[in-house]
Amino acid sequence: MKLFGTDGVRGKAGEFLSAEVALRLAMAAGIYFRKHSTTNKILLGKDTRRSGYMIENALVSGLTAVGYNVIQIGPMPTPAIAFLTESMRCDAGIMLSASHNPFEDNGVKFFNHLGDKLQNSCEKAIEEIYFDDEIIKSSQCTGLDIGSSKRIDDVIGRYIVHIKSTFPKELSLNSLRIVLDCANGAAYKVAPTILQELGAEVITLNNTPNGYNINDECGALHPNKLSKIVHEYRADIGIALDGDADRLVVVDEKGNVVDGDKLIGALSVYLKGEKLLKGDGCVATVMSNQALEDYLKSHGIKLYRADVGDKYVLDIMKKEGVNFGGEQSGHIIFSDVAKTGDGLASALQVLAMMIKSGKKASSVLNPFKLYPQVLKNLKVEQKIPLSEIKGLDEKLDELRKKGLRDLIRYSGTENKLRILVEGKNQKDVDNAIEDLTSFFRKTLG
Repeated sequence: MKLFGTDGVRGKAGEFLSAEVALRLAMAAGIYFRKHSTTNKILLGKDTRRSGYMIENALVSGLTAVGYNVIQIGPMPTPAIAFLTESMRCDAGIMLSASHNPFEDNGVKFFNHLGDKLQNSCEKAIEEIYFDDEIIKSSQCTGLDIGSSKRIDDVIGRYIVHIKSTFPKELSLNSLRIVLDCANGAAYKVAPTILQELGAEVITLNNTPNGYNINDECGALHPNKLSKIVHEYRADIGIALDGDADRLVVVDEKGNVVDGDKLIGALSVYLKGEKLLKGDGCVATVMSNQALEDYLKSHGIKLYRADVGDKYVLDIMKKEGVNFGGEQSGHIIFSDVAKTGDGLASALQVLAMMIKSGKKASSVLNPFKLYPQVLKNLKVEQKIPLSEIKGLDEKLDELRKKGLRDLIRYSGTENKLRILVEGKNQKDVDNAIEDLTSFFRKTLG
């Protein structure tokens, strides 16, 4: 597809994602959703990027032009849009965000009436409408058929109540000092409020968005400052969210960043012990460390692997009848609570696990040792299909004969090639990464 990537439509605001593109995309989406409309309402939220003003207005214009009534709720986390779309009985939900990308980028994510991210077939159908001039022209409304738009500011309370309800009622955060990094993003209001209302002492960082500081050396992608503050203030734990708050990164009381696979492993075993893990299974991605799979197996938990992307994780969860999964990058999904990765809901589960164990974060969140794994990102001008790169199959066969695991893929949102190699010997992994990096630099220029 030309527009949609692994997580909606994303690109540099004003260039790939211009006001014109957003307007037409909204019209195409509105035409698609009208086929199965029951309420003629679409929910629209955004993060804190400056370009959000431009693109939000374009989306509203496109949706109302084809007859939809739009409910604008301003800056809210992506998982809040998923929840509120279903809760408010809307035909669809739209989140305007480029997640963890820098502020220059923006993106458009769609949810169906149940709050689920769209399947590829649905995105393809919207894209086909987008490029069909005749359908776009003939679907525009006039007179009383033109849609309306209104802004609602009080829905934040619904989401806060919902997330608080996921924390065990018999527990309290009164004994915890938490450092919270909001990434100057969509959760800058809701995240501190939730933790404080549950009783925690909260030291909040990066909760003053100005339109261009979202994800800027802060949040889930840059937890170094958080680590220092946790250590300096002798906090019990640090919590970092990304720009749209669907991702969680945790720092223990020693200031160490907790690996995402260890987080998934610890939570899986905790949920099983609480009799909350359905199907005795967990879903991770092809990127997750083999040590996670071995650890879960030792506790009678089966690991299913999905393609990279939280919507693919959720697809496998539904298929296999399990209610927990995630990505090592920090997208953690409790499907009994949320339809997508939810950094706040995940953080509360981590805190509940800590409190019930009576142990410190460094102990609870370090349940096994990872096998050596290295991920290398290479910038590329063109995404030449891997199947067309001569000599690649032979190169990978050599690595696999040495007992190494590899994953070579292009980023779905950036012009990057991701090279992952894993094995039980660090030297073998380092040599393989160096060899593959050299190979791709030569073959891809």
